[in-house]
Amino acid sequence: MTKVISISDDVYDMLKSLKRDDESFSEVIRRLIKKSSIREFSGTLSRETAETIIASRKKLNEEIRRSLE
Repeated sequence: MTKVISISDDVYDMLKSLKRDDESFSEVIRRLIKKSSIREFSGTLSRETAETIIASRKKLNEEIRRSLE
Protein backbone atom coordinates (compact mmCIF):
# COMPACT_ATOMS: atom_id res chain seq x y z
CA MET A 1 0.00 0.00 0.00
CA THR A 2 1.25 3.48 -0.82
CA LYS A 3 0.28 6.80 0.78
CA VAL A 4 1.00 10.23 -0.60
CA ILE A 5 2.24 12.82 1.89
CA SER A 6 3.10 16.48 1.47
CA ILE A 7 6.37 17.84 2.80
CA SER A 8 7.97 21.22 2.35
CA ASP A 9 10.84 21.66 -0.08
CA ASP A 10 13.39 22.12 2.69
CA VAL A 11 12.35 18.86 4.36
CA TYR A 12 12.52 17.08 1.01
CA ASP A 13 16.05 18.42 0.52
CA MET A 14 17.05 17.20 3.99
CA LEU A 15 15.66 13.72 3.30
CA LYS A 16 17.32 13.64 -0.09
CA SER A 17 20.69 14.53 1.47
CA LEU A 18 20.31 11.62 3.93
CA LYS A 19 19.21 9.15 1.25
CA ARG A 20 21.73 6.51 0.30
CA ASP A 21 22.09 5.54 -3.36
CA ASP A 22 20.41 2.18 -2.85
CA GLU A 23 17.51 3.47 -0.69
CA SER A 24 14.00 4.59 -1.42
CA PHE A 25 12.59 7.53 0.51
CA SER A 26 10.46 5.09 2.51
CA GLU A 27 13.61 3.24 3.53
CA VAL A 28 15.30 6.49 4.58
CA ILE A 29 12.35 7.43 6.77
CA ARG A 30 12.19 3.91 8.24
CA ARG A 31 15.92 4.00 9.03
CA LEU A 32 15.65 7.42 10.67
CA ILE A 33 12.69 6.62 12.91
CA LYS A 34 13.71 3.07 13.84
CA LYS A 35 14.47 2.67 17.53
CA SER A 36 18.04 1.58 18.09
CA SER A 37 19.08 -1.16 20.43
CA ILE A 38 22.18 -0.74 22.57
CA ARG A 39 23.34 -4.04 21.10
CA GLU A 40 23.80 -2.35 17.71
CA PHE A 41 26.70 -0.41 19.22
CA SER A 42 28.46 -3.44 20.66
CA GLY A 43 32.08 -3.52 19.58
CA THR A 44 32.22 0.04 18.29
CA LEU A 45 34.69 1.15 20.98
CA SER A 46 38.03 -0.43 21.64
CA ARG A 47 38.46 -1.91 25.10
CA GLU A 48 41.03 0.78 25.88
CA THR A 49 38.66 3.60 24.93
CA ALA A 50 35.82 2.06 26.92
CA GLU A 51 38.05 1.70 29.98
CA THR A 52 39.17 5.32 29.65
CA ILE A 53 35.55 6.49 29.51
CA ILE A 54 34.62 4.39 32.55
CA ALA A 55 37.60 5.69 34.55
CA SER A 56 36.78 9.29 33.61
CA ARG A 57 33.17 8.82 34.63
CA LYS A 58 34.20 7.36 38.00
CA LYS A 59 36.60 10.25 38.61
CA LEU A 60 33.93 12.80 37.73
CA ASN A 61 31.39 11.09 40.01
CA GLU A 62 33.93 11.21 42.87
CA GLU A 63 34.61 14.90 42.30
CA ILE A 64 30.90 15.67 42.27
CA ARG A 65 30.32 13.66 45.43
CA ARG A 66 33.19 15.47 47.21
CA SER A 67 31.91 18.88 46.15
CA LEU A 68 28.47 18.07 47.59
CA GLU A 69 29.84 17.05 51.01
